[in-house]
Amino acid sequence: MKLSVAPFPNARHLLLPALILAVASCSASEPLEQPLSDEAMAAVAEDAGAPRDNVARQVDDLFSQESLGETRALVVIANGKLAAERYAQGYDADTRFVSWSMAKTVSAMLIGMLVADGRLSVEEPAPVSLWQRPGDPRGAITLKHLLQMRSGLRHTEAGDPPYESSEVRMLFLDGRDNMAQWAKEQPLEAEPGEQFEYSSNTSVILADIAARALTQSDDPETRRTAVANYLQARLFEPLGMTSMVPEFDASGTLIGGSLMHASARDWAKLGELLRRKGRAPTGEQLVPAKWVEAMVTQSPVSAHYGYQTWLNREFREPASDQPHPLFPERAPQTVFALIGHMGQYVIVSPSQRVTIVRLGHSNPEERIALLQELADILALYPEI
Repeated sequence: MKLSVAPFPNARHLLLPALILAVASCSASEPLEQPLSDEAMAAVAEDAGAPRDNVARQVDDLFSQESLGETRALVVIANGKLAAERYAQGYDADTRFVSWSMAKTVSAMLIGMLVADGRLSVEEPAPVSLWQRPGDPRGAITLKHLLQMRSGLRHTEAGDPPYESSEVRMLFLDGRDNMAQWAKEQPLEAEPGEQFEYSSNTSVILADIAARALTQSDDPETRRTAVANYLQARLFEPLGMTSMVPEFDASGTLIGGSLMHASARDWAKLGELLRRKGRAPTGEQLVPAKWVEAMVTQSPVSAHYGYQTWLNREFREPASDQPHPLFPERAPQTVFALIGHMGQYVIVSPSQRVTIVRLGHSNPEERIALLQELADILALYPEI
């Protein structure tokens, strides 16, 4: 007897809904990426050093995601060449952006050049006459202590209310006319060398020390000219940094902790100089290589800080309740950065041959997410 097997009733009709559900499930878990705009693609070079579409998408996210704050400028240099450059509306390649605390790293470079000239010594007590009086415990503060933010001086960067902070008082209130003098007059709150405390006041003391190494005059204009000319001749001009404008206080002291202005491209040039260990593209050694190495070497009391420069190293202090300023879990430990208030970054990765400049305005919560986006860009580039 021949058996006939009838097909499963309505099988075709059962299969179609199943396929629809499967596609819908995939779409829910893996949303399709939107096509990149012409603007997004135009911001990235053909030879970006990484997949061009991926770089363009990551850069586009910085400008399109509101949760990251406002990105006003982005420059990526890879293998010594411009890989990406983009600006928000109202900003362009000629716009000068304020450094905020990125200026601190420039101050460290200034000190390094003066050390190389034989005008200053890192290990000796800092040349601050106010501290050299007999019995003054501040006489034990060395130039290295200041560079590594471990002077022990009572400098509170942030206060509640804000006008109680040392930084605000120095910049805008009772210290504004002679910032270095105000900062130097503060007493010790810890033994010199024993405790890390980030301080814009300390950077202004360094700037004052630099001025006194260049001129014995107390005339504000003489001091201002001496420092400005030195930086221009020894650093800015050889690098082609035509946009850099440093600010000085009424006493002629460089506001070396927070107020320098330059284009995004010029900030990138500075990052690239440090990536090349102080050597300009022309081959000229502007900052000694050993000094740059010292700048990115962790201090004895703070693994994430060198000479006025942030390092991509884990916090040594286990009780720290502050978010890390970089991303040690996501990038090489050799990464270092210039970092300024409200989300100014020059991030340098020597082993990946990459420098990223991001300038804009982000609050503390936005900066946490922003850092991860910057880490995403860096992750596109392999270590070499």
